[in-house]
Amino acid sequence: MLDKLIDLDKQVFVFLNGLGSDNFDSLWLSITKQVYWTPFFLFIFYLLQKKIGWKNFVFYLIFMTVLILLCDQTTNIFKEYFQRLRPCNNEEIKSIIRIVKTSDTYSFFSGHAANSMASTFFSFMILKKYYNHVYVLFLFPLIFAYSRIYLGLHFPSDILIGYLVGAIFGYLCFKIFLKYTFKN
Repeated sequence: MLDKLIDLDKQVFVFLNGLGSDNFDSLWLSITKQVYWTPFFLFIFYLLQKKIGWKNFVFYLIFMTVLILLCDQTTNIFKEYFQRLRPCNNEEIKSIIRIVKTSDTYSFFSGHAANSMASTFFSFMILKKYYNHVYVLFLFPLIFAYSRIYLGLHFPSDILIGYLVGAIFGYLCFKIFLKYTFKN
């Protein structure tokens, strides 16, 4: 059963990765770098501060920092435990895929997916009562994580498990955040 899931994961990866084109490689290399998302993050910070005030916003930043550190360290533990090769290093498929970027670290699960989903979920839970269309925030983790498949760095299961871990951590962070903020 596990072998069938791994084979399906590889097939889906080869298909999604194969959708790429040399013309778009530089775009996806930019998308995968967090620094290029800074204007988006600053806009979200502005929306948050405007609605929750400076004191709660400072708490938000502290909680977000802890959340990202928690996701990063959990990802590192899983990667070292499972030691799954990245697609770009997988001898079975590396000759048939597009490799735009390489990495010598392990693949399972995606820290980019976990961090982007955790931060988005946490922010979404706070903002959803203030803005009707805040669900569009989830475009960030979708686009950000797909860049990892496009570049040849993660299998779809790495992304999905990263999303699941990130959503759980983001939700738990939100619940703890509520306990210590918004007292009135």
